Amino acid sequence: DIQIRSSRRARRLGMRVSRTGRIEVVAPVRTPRVLIDAFISHHRDWAIEKSTQALALAPPPEVFPPVAIALQLDRSRWRVHLAGGSGKAALREPTPGVLQLCGTLDTTATRAMLRRWLLRRARSVFEPLLQAAAAEWCINYRSMTVRCQRSRWGSCSSRGVINLNASLLFQRAAVVRYLMIHELTHIEHMNHSARFWRAVEARCPDWRKLDRELLQGWRSVPQWIYSK
Repeated sequence: DIQIRSSRRARRLGMRVSRTGRIEVVAPVRTPRVLIDAFISHHRDWAIEKSTQALALAPPPEVFPPVAIALQLDRSRWRVHLAGGSGKAALREPTPGVLQLCGTLDTTATRAMLRRWLLRRARSVFEPLLQAAAAEWCINYRSMTVRCQRSRWGSCSSRGVINLNASLLFQRAAVVRYLMIHELTHIEHMNHSARFWRAVEARCPDWRKLDRELLQGWRSVPQWIYSK
């Protein structure tokens, strides 16, 4: 089962295999289907091999809704309470550390509410950290956006907009600081040139170790965030 997704940001065809074994082809908008099919045919064996490996290493299915959500970045823990009731599904925070789900709940609505909460939480936690990092190095960024992305931890646009993945909430503070420094440095160097990496190293000497840790960071992200 290979998913095909069109992307305005993509410049060429690409294939990704998630940690759960999901295979996705990313294609630039208006790519002819015949070219996509040829690309899939050429890379099918590689994708199946990687998907099989990922499935063998995949963690067991998680209980949903989760009993609790633990955020490593700010060391907070949120108990998920199913209050039940009738009417429209809603999520409330009656007391600190408690997420109360009320109303008529189904899996789709519950996931959507928890994702929206995660995005709000991420924005409130990320903003002061990004502002502090930018001020430390006298870098001006235009704005910050937060998304739930499957394959990118962050990005920086040519207009100075820093985009951060909400799933960074599940990473260590040192790793998130490195990622923020990485993206802020792109405001000065919109590439991965030697000058870019020298600037990153001057601001974060242990970036190599943190970058390797970030590459494995998907393993600490709950499955429900990206499930359908």
